[in-house]
Amino acid sequence: MNIIDGGVTAAKGFEAAGVEAGIKYLNRKDMALIYSKKPCRTAGVFTSNVVKAAPVLWDKEVVSHSPYAQAVVINAGIANACTGRQGYECCNKTAQAAADCLQIPKDAVLVASTGVIGMQLPIDKLTEGVKKLSETKSDTLEAGQLAAEAIMTTDTISKQAAVTFEVGGKTVTMGGMCKGSGMIHPNMCTMLCFITSDVSISKELMQEALSENVVDTFNMISVDGDTSTNDTLVILANGMAENPEITTKNEDYYKFADALNYINTTLAKKMAGDGEGATALFETKVINAGTKEDARRLSKSVICSSLTKAAIFGHDANCGRIICALGYSGVDFDPEKIELYLENKDKSILVYKDGLMTDYDDDEVSNLLASEEVRALVDMKMGDASACAWGCDLTYDYVKINADYRS
Repeated sequence: MNIIDGGVTAAKGFEAAGVEAGIKYLNRKDMALIYSKKPCRTAGVFTSNVVKAAPVLWDKEVVSHSPYAQAVVINAGIANACTGRQGYECCNKTAQAAADCLQIPKDAVLVASTGVIGMQLPIDKLTEGVKKLSETKSDTLEAGQLAAEAIMTTDTISKQAAVTFEVGGKTVTMGGMCKGSGMIHPNMCTMLCFITSDVSISKELMQEALSENVVDTFNMISVDGDTSTNDTLVILANGMAENPEITTKNEDYYKFADALNYINTTLAKKMAGDGEGATALFETKVINAGTKEDARRLSKSVICSSLTKAAIFGHDANCGRIICALGYSGVDFDPEKIELYLENKDKSILVYKDGLMTDYDDDEVSNLLASEEVRALVDMKMGDASACAWGCDLTYDYVKINADYRS
């Protein structure tokens, strides 16, 4: 597997665009298009929030029942959630506008929205935006970058990743883009994420690989504990790499799964590190846990702890916050056997062992916590299972951003 530049236009046959449509924001791109020259097999995972946005309902229908998909239209600024029949009809009209412009079936168009809940979308601006997108779409890396920028809301950076790998003597490419900065706490997946590939693979195996991988990637991040109404992750595969179709769980399938894991992990970490107001990516890695599920629960408990997140922001060497979060995770363990290390890319400091805090230097730990990436490494000494979770620090700016989000 080779890491390459790019995102959703990296794979053969995919085009993209990003334009300014004036949905809610002024003087910035707020609509994006992904288009495949050939029909795509699709797979997806969606929010488990009982309150599902209209685009989620539309996309679940397309992924489950349409013979193929060929385009995705995304808008930023308004989420099209809690919008009733009018909101769903807006999805229908958006898909029809894209179908007309791209000369593809309406049920081959996926739609996605992100932004403020409860506002109705201006359908005239959406349809005009679709026309602009169809006229400016391109297969360049720059076009993919424009699309990645157009789906941002409170994100401070666009988020992309791409790789190539070999399947059956053919070079296969996979690329993706996502957005997510606030209202990030997964329960199936969280955010908007779109992955494209020119691989040939059965729909059933692609769905299985995606559903399994989400558990240890996007489901292991949290910014603020809120599961969105719009969470959508879809993958489109058009088969243009012309590899022998992957229909069984053979070596080629696991190459595909490894590439998918890299894309999802990379994008998930970018989202966690770009949490609203964040100054640091905070990772918790649990090793030697009794079971995989225990490792997941322990690591997520730490990165979801508001007190721990605040301590990271303040560079406060208050390691008891982490021990406390492990203790209420719901996993039974002996606190007198575990070890806790705080780490950055250059240093690892043992801060807790055998039921006691070590004689660590507060200033040294505080300096470590000032890094852009901080890790808590927890050795449970109970088994051989491990898991990673990713979050961010909790800052004053998070409150400021969300205190006036609608305005």
